[in-house]
This record gives sequence, structure tokens and C-alpha cells, in this order.
Amino acid sequence: MKLEEILEVTMLLDCYGNLLSDKQRSYMEKHFEEDYSLSEIAKSHMISRQAVYDNIKRGIKILKDYEMNIGFLKREKEIHEELKRLKANYSESALENLIASFDI
Repeated sequence: MKLEEILEVTMLLDCYGNLLSDKQRSYMEKHFEEDYSLSEIAKSHMISRQAVYDNIKRGIKILKDYEMNIGFLKREKEIHEELKRLKANYSESALENLIASFDI
């Protein structure tokens, strides 16, 4: 898995991790945030390495499905980019326009 993919999964885990089962969240947190190997996770839970791999792979798919349907992470990135543009070219009217664009 590439660094960009790991970063994406970590951010998705931050956004949607509480929607996973306790077991999946635990495996994924240990693997992506605490840098445990699949073998270390398997040994600590007394299951096979393949079971850990399958749970993590399923968890990643679930997180990506949540993002596709809900889009919190995409929205957060958009807001961050808008704020960076505002910082670079600040004006009262630009701020007001930005605030108006977020009104629902």
C-alpha cells in the first residue's frame, strides 16, 4: 500500500471509524495508527493473519463506501482549500462570500 493510500485510510478512519465494528476498528487502528504488523495483531487476538487481513480489507471498503455516500472528508478538504485561498487573498467581501457558500 502506498503512503498516499495509507494517509487516506487514516483520515477516513478518523472520520468514520466509529461506524465500524469494534473488532474492525481495533485492527485498523493498530495497523494504520500504531504501526502493528498483521502478524502482531493476529497474535495479540489469537486469530490468523489472514483473518486480520480480511477484516482490514473489508474495513477499508466500508470506509470508502461511507465517504462515497456521505462525503465528510471531501467536504473538509474543500473547506480547507477555500480557507487557504481566503488567507492568501483576504477581503471582507471574500469572507462574506465564503460564509454564504457554506449556508445550507
